[in-house]
Amino acid sequence: MKDLLNKSDDEVFAIAKPFWENLVKSSNLKDYGGFTRDFSTQMLFGANEVELGKQWANNKVITNLHDTYNPFGTLRRGDHITVLIKQTNKELPGEFLGRLVLGVEDNEVKIFGATIY
Repeated sequence: MKDLLNKSDDEVFAIAKPFWENLVKSSNLKDYGGFTRDFSTQMLFGANEVELGKQWANNKVITNLHDTYNPFGTLRRGDHITVLIKQTNKELPGEFLGRLVLGVEDNEVKIFGATIY
């Protein structure tokens, strides 16, 4: 997967799709193991189970996400690609910006960042 940075946006979206879908599903279920399944080693260090639990308990944005979403762009910087995603919520009106940072670790694509605003 060393050529990740050379892939077209559509190819990157296809790679990102199962990662994002798992994050949405796991976040809605408040499933720590599922949520962190594809994290890079660096991300795992910052993904404290207690802190994630607090976020899930206090944030309706990240626990009521629709299964449908729309990736609309990528940003390439250094060794990573950021996928920009338009995401909606089951309880809160409007659109939210999802950000999924992908990179390669041990010849596998891993998540190096994930946020939603």
